[in-house]
Amino acid sequence: MSDIKLFRIKAGQIVELTGTTDTIEKSVQTLFEKNLEALLGVRVLASEFTTSNGGRIDTLGLDENGCPVILEYKRASNENVINQGLFYLDWLMDHRKDFQWLVMEKFGKKEGEAVDWSAPRLICIAGDFNRYDNHAVKQIQRNIELIRYRRFEPDLLMLDLLAATSVEGVPAVAVGMPGGESAASGKYKTISAVMEGLDAAMIDRFEALRAYLLALGDDIQERTLLHYIVFKRIKNFACVEFRPTTGKILVFVKVDPASVALEQGFTRDVSNVGHSGTGDLEITLSKPEDLERAMPLLKRSYENS
Repeated sequence: MSDIKLFRIKAGQIVELTGTTDTIEKSVQTLFEKNLEALLGVRVLASEFTTSNGGRIDTLGLDENGCPVILEYKRASNENVINQGLFYLDWLMDHRKDFQWLVMEKFGKKEGEAVDWSAPRLICIAGDFNRYDNHAVKQIQRNIELIRYRRFEPDLLMLDLLAATSVEGVPAVAVGMPGGESAASGKYKTISAVMEGLDAAMIDRFEALRAYLLALGDDIQERTLLHYIVFKRIKNFACVEFRPTTGKILVFVKVDPASVALEQGFTRDVSNVGHSGTGDLEITLSKPEDLERAMPLLKRSYENS
């Protein structure tokens, strides 16, 4: 795969920094697990998790959308980490209740009941991947990301999203927790059901928004989850919901509300307001011209992600 070069500019001179990768898998795994939420937006559930079929998942986590995540770290250039991760992903889909118990024990009952099974993910971390790895993930109908890392000097870490595939959300299966309801119990409409009831004007506005977001970069992934649509790079930068009865499209972005001149009916600080998706700033698109007003905020969130 193509390499990335990093340079230091000092006193008008350019010096190339030499990137390295750790040869010992555990050191990479430890570094990532200690900082996984900051790096990838994933909270760690378990490390070296032993499955019932005798396997061992390197890192098991829950992403910022409440979706299960399996992380596998490539030890050697000839290791087929993708197939290994897919094996564990299949195991996970057959043991959903076990996963939800783990979430409940680690993060509480509410989190356990809210696990979103519409987009489970496999993230493979390596010093590098080859072109066959890149080609392989494009042929597999799963949510898979290949992330390359490089370390520069003692205190610089680079992440490069080499490839990412996404598929339409799998049907949500009700997985009951003791004394509680599942996320798919019907308490709220799914985003797919909501979209079926949108009128032509709202669909047109969403398509314009979607086209703008996808055009911000070639590293953007769009995923339809249980209750909202997410646009992400390595982490989310925009989450979209609909309010058909009022004709509004809500976009939650990762922009500090304190840095924005809030406008009633257009932008709102939701940092202390419960809502689906991620982001502390809510943008309301009520009419076509609102998108142009929102573009600088959408771009800023993209650049921050």
